[in-house]
Amino acid sequence: MYTGITADQRNRNAFTNGVRDGIPIALGYFAVAFSLGIVAKKAGLNPFQGFLSSMLNHASAGEYAEFTVIMANAPYIEMAFVILVTNIRYLLMSCALSQKFDADTPFAHRLLVGFGITDEIFGISIGRTGALNPYYNYGAMAIALPGWSMGTALGIVAGNVLPASIVSALSVALYGMFIAIIIPASRKDRVVGIVVTVSFLASFTVSRISLFDRMSDSMKISLLTVIIAGIAAVLFPVKDEEGHDPAKDKDTDSDKGAYR
Repeated sequence: MYTGITADQRNRNAFTNGVRDGIPIALGYFAVAFSLGIVAKKAGLNPFQGFLSSMLNHASAGEYAEFTVIMANAPYIEMAFVILVTNIRYLLMSCALSQKFDADTPFAHRLLVGFGITDEIFGISIGRTGALNPYYNYGAMAIALPGWSMGTALGIVAGNVLPASIVSALSVALYGMFIAIIIPASRKDRVVGIVVTVSFLASFTVSRISLFDRMSDSMKISLLTVIIAGIAAVLFPVKDEEGHDPAKDKDTDSDKGAYR
């Protein structure tokens, strides 16, 4: 049935909705990335380098691992491995989100949306009913990713002008963010709590064993992440949600087919 709305109008509406939903994400990203910028400053990055790093790497854990590798003067191959491990969850998110697109969605749209996947953008995108219009993601990315990058750059600027004692205190805020992430998940799921506890104990134990002294901290963390997560996945596999059929609502989204 003809609705009187052209494809371009649908795309603009989807983009506008994405910007609207991305504003609170951008504000949260700015605050977190500001603390991350303090760490980037300690790693020797200038504001432009910090901005570019955050524009290309959209994960706090991934960027923190990146800056840790830089501070350790580790080789590029180790940096690539560390970032791959810390950001590998986005591959799974991209696979899940790809099921929200129409089957004939061009590969270029899938690639660009996959580039801009973050935990929060994935959350608002997967919650959309019906087929997902890529321009919705572009709208969210257009506001959220610059907020993340500007926060990192300004954090580096602040690190250059603030007293060393304040910079040291602000750098602790990033650890507080990680704690805020794992505590609710650990309280909600006993298995997650066990895995987190085992991770802490294993990390502490490895740091005390002289056999691993020649291995950088980032490599230790990456290997422990792969080993512990792999064992947990085998012992406690996540069951598929029963009774959920995303295809039922496929035709209910007004954004459907707008990007063709």
